[in-house]
This record gives sequence, C-alpha cells and structure tokens, in this order.
Amino acid sequence: MSQKQNVQSPKLELGQTFPLTIKRLGINGEGVGYFKRQVVFVPGALPGEEVVVEATKVHPKFSEAKIKKVRKKSEHRVQPPCPIYDQCGGCQLQHLDYNQQLKEKRDIVVQAFERYVKNLNPSIIKDTIGMDNPWNYRNKSQFQVGLNNQKVIAGLYGLNSHHLIDISDCMVQHQATNKVTQVVKTILQELNISIYNEKSRKGIIRTIVTRVGVETGEVQLVLITAKTELPRKEQFITEVKKRLPEVKSIVQNINGNKTSLIFGDETKRLHGKEVIQENLGDLQFELSARAFFQLNPHQTVKLYDEVKKAARLTGKEKLVDAYCGVGTIGLWLAKEASEIRGMDTISESIEDAKKNAKNHGISNALYVTGKAEQWLPKWVKEGWKPDVIVVDPPRTGCDDQLLQTILKVKPKKVVYVSCNPSTLAKDIGVLSKSYNVSYIQPVDMFPHTAHVEAVALLELK
Repeated sequence: MSQKQNVQSPKLELGQTFPLTIKRLGINGEGVGYFKRQVVFVPGALPGEEVVVEATKVHPKFSEAKIKKVRKKSEHRVQPPCPIYDQCGGCQLQHLDYNQQLKEKRDIVVQAFERYVKNLNPSIIKDTIGMDNPWNYRNKSQFQVGLNNQKVIAGLYGLNSHHLIDISDCMVQHQATNKVTQVVKTILQELNISIYNEKSRKGIIRTIVTRVGVETGEVQLVLITAKTELPRKEQFITEVKKRLPEVKSIVQNINGNKTSLIFGDETKRLHGKEVIQENLGDLQFELSARAFFQLNPHQTVKLYDEVKKAARLTGKEKLVDAYCGVGTIGLWLAKEASEIRGMDTISESIEDAKKNAKNHGISNALYVTGKAEQWLPKWVKEGWKPDVIVVDPPRTGCDDQLLQTILKVKPKKVVYVSCNPSTLAKDIGVLSKSYNVSYIQPVDMFPHTAHVEAVALLELK
C-alpha cells in the first residue's frame, strides 16, 4: 500500500505555478483543466487555451487557480467591451464570442447529464436559443449605495470582496434602469441625503432598485432605507418627477437589519402608482416592488413558447403548474388546456396569480397555496388526475417528495423548466425510471453570464 502511495502524483501546493490546457467550461463559467488527474478551475480561461496558472486554493478533490499567462489563445476570445468587467463579476463570459457562448452553454447542459443520467444520447440536447441583440436586456437593477470621497456611488460588490464598484452604465442592464439610477445618485448628492454605511450601520439610503416595463416603458423606483424616516422626502420626489417623467411609481422599502437580503418587510408608496405594467405576448402584468418577474422579457417569451411546444396541448388536458409563482407559465398555456391548477408556497404569489387569471378572463384556472406533493395526491384521491405537469423549481431543483409523487401519479407528460442544469439532470435521473427524455432545449436568458435555462420534455414510458 505504501509503495502505491509513493507512485501517486505529488499534491498541488498553494502558490505553485504550472502549465494547464483548458478542456471545457465549468458550471460557473470558469475554465476547467486537469493537473496530475486533479480538476483545476481557472476563472477567465477558455476551452482550447494553454495557460500558465498559479494555485490560489487547494482542496482534496479540486483546486482553483488564476491565470499568469496565456500561451495559446482561444480563437473565440474577444476583448470584453465593459470597462469594469474584470472587477465587477456580474458577467463571467464577456471575453467569449457570443455565438461560442451559446455552444458552451449547451455543453454545460451535456456535462450535467453525463454526470447524472446513464446512457443519455447527447443529440437530444438541442442548440441553445440565443438573443439577436444580447445587450441591455435586464429589466431590473439592484445597486448598493455608498460614498467614495464624499461622492455618492451605486453598484455591486467586487468579486469575492466587500469593495463597492461604482457602475454608471451597465451593458447588460436596460438603458432606462441605467439612466434612472444615475439621475437618482445625482439627486441624493445634491440634496445631501445621508447614505448608509455598512461598517458603522449609520445612515439612511442602502440600495437603489429600478425596474422597467420593457414593453410599456414605465419605470418603478424603489429606495431601500435603513430607517422609516426619509430626510428631504418631498424635495426628492419633486426632483425625480421633474427629471424622470418615465418613473410612474416611487416606493420606499425599509430594511434596518444587518443582512445580505435587499428587501425588508415594510413597503410604502411615496408617489404615483403602487405597480407598473408589463406585457408578455398577449398577457399584461402588474408588477409591485417585491413581485418576482423574469429579468429578460424577450427571452421569457421564447422560453414560454418552448414550454407550449413541449406540452402540445389540444384543449382537452388537465394541467398542473407546480411552483407557479404569479401564474405566468400557466396563463401562457391556459387557453389550450381544459383546466389548470397551480400551487406555490408563497401566499402573495398565489394572490397575484388569482388576480392575473381574473384580469385575463381566464376561468379554467385554480390557484392554491402549498406544495404540489401535498395537493396532488389529494386531487387524485378526489378523482382529478393531471395529464401534464409543468415544473419550474428554484435552483435547488424539485423537492424529492414531488418527484416521488410524479412517479406515483404518472401524468403522460412532464415539462421541466430549469435554471440549473445540475439539478435538472439529477431530477431527470430520478424520473427516468418511468419517463423517457424526448429532448432538452437550452435557452440563453442571461447572455455573457454562465447561467443557462432549459426546457425538458419527459414522456411516460
């Protein structure tokens, strides 16, 4: 045994410099290479590149390293157009040509399935659906506010640090959100309104949140404050109205806690409407300050159309929309189903879903608060069995009890909408006992980041 151990490769040391060939991209957009059979993650490195790296973290099963030198460059490497790209960490892939990003995102899905699903033919994973213009797509920004030499700044904390990077013109944010944030910074500066300090926990303004209805042009501005009291409130409102007529809703949210959560529990309308309007296809939505809504409406339409394509409804089917949120996916499909039942554990979302269904004159939808794994068996017992189940779970994937419930209830089809290829593959591994995977369609919802969404169609064996 001891001889065997001596034959094994010596362990990588912290700070060691070594050459590496990058084989593929990892799930967080970092380059992946192998040194003496151990996996090494290198942020900023691209597949096909030969690099010299320095070990920054050494774990028993993997290591992390940073690039010292690129010996052989990928033909797909481009100059990132954003001036603070390397500091901010919001986009991981701006240095990779966009068409190649789409190919690598498909490969991230393929890798996840190779890990969790036996004998899956990779050809059922389709090419990633991208954007014609992959810039300025995010309809919402949440920028922390701080002071730098007495100047009001707003942005994101740098990669793995607590240093606030001022972001004046984010290239993936909708231009309307960029403009509003900039003007609000100026107004706060001019009125000398106190800015919150994380260390001393003194001051008032913590975060500027802006959201635009991409189709309607309406903007909502939310100021997150550490105290209920907002100094020079009337002057602030007057200046916003004067300089930003597109802002239809000004809201204050109070969060005095020492927390990384942006929103607190108390929200007050300061001026204008409580909500802004947004359209997705033929559907209209009212968005309140804390309502969840997809961040890239153009791609959301493509994503939901893929769900519709996978479900292939004829008007006769009973459909369950698990993790339904405010009901967007179910409403997208409602006209083509005989009945829809949706559930979510967040009661406010269910109230919104009911309201959204009513506003669209959809009478064949029922929304309840709770978990799908609790409601489904109850309905089946009462004689109501779904033909199709759509699941759109959080990044952690479906609850294991729900997967077991689906295997018991056996709907003809499961349409799985995923924002995390690893948990998608893991869950499909469980469901493949009773289901065949017809295809998986990746969709690029967040260009220039490592995120990839996918729609998978599973059909009962």
